[in-house]
This record gives sequence, structure tokens and C-alpha cells, in this order.
Amino acid sequence: MSGLRVAVLRRLYRLAWLGLQLRSTFIPRRGRGVKCVLTNGGRVLLVRHTYGARAIWYIPGGGVRRRETPLRAAGREMREELGVGDLCWRELATREMRLDRMTVRLTCLHAELADPERLRLDPVEIAEARWFAQDELPLPHGEEVQPLLDLLAAEPER
Repeated sequence: MSGLRVAVLRRLYRLAWLGLQLRSTFIPRRGRGVKCVLTNGGRVLLVRHTYGARAIWYIPGGGVRRRETPLRAAGREMREELGVGDLCWRELATREMRLDRMTVRLTCLHAELADPERLRLDPVEIAEARWFAQDELPLPHGEEVQPLLDLLAAEPER
């Protein structure tokens, strides 16, 4: 993808994000989403987006479309954003959370990524993705990061 095309699409993503924030200020609604905790050994993958609060590190994820299961949404989002597919997902929990002025019903899923170099980032949506030890998380990180990692830590080993 050309640099000009990426730059234009990034600007459009920023405008769309601002539009969603504005709409949710005046028309509160509940969304559905997934957060995908990808691990490699004791490390977790965090991403910075090209829109919104671009300095903050988040657990990757995205919206769940109408008639789409959270499991299917997790697979689609990780293929789109990170270029990884065929992961063995395990559902951790579903929680109501407030993210960016919107109440979202988030399903948190976990998958172990055996080859951490396998990532192919979408340059339009993802500014950066890095692996972090779970006890050395970067700041600032999203308010969902620690609670979701706590969910993972509470899961029995399989």
C-alpha cells in the first residue's frame, strides 16, 4: 500500500473515531466488542492505534458485527489488524466496560501465538505492536489492560 494511501486512510480513521465519540456523547448506546489477549510465553502483545489516543497501549480487539459471534469477530479482527489467523481461542469472560465514552459488552479471548515474528500489521490501523512481559507493562496503557490480564492469570492452566 502506498504511503499516500496509508496517510489518507489514517486521517479517515481518525475522523471516523471522532464521529463515533461525538455520536456516543449525544446518543448513548451499547456496543459489542472483543479484546484479544495474545501471549507468547510470559509476554503479552499490546498495540498503539493510528487514531484515538495514539500514545496509549491497548490489548488488540474490535467490534462484533451483527449476527457475528465473539469467536468469529476475534479471528476476523486479528487477521485484519495483525495478519494472524488460525489461532486456538479460549474465552476468558464477558464484561460490561466503559471505553471511550461508550458502554461496551466486551468478550475477552486468549490465544497463545507460537511465532511472535509472524505479525503483519495493518499500517492504516496499527501504529505499533510490541511484546511486553506482563510485569513490565508500558505506560500509559488502556484501563482495560490490567483487568483483562488479571482474568488471564486467574484461569487454570490447560
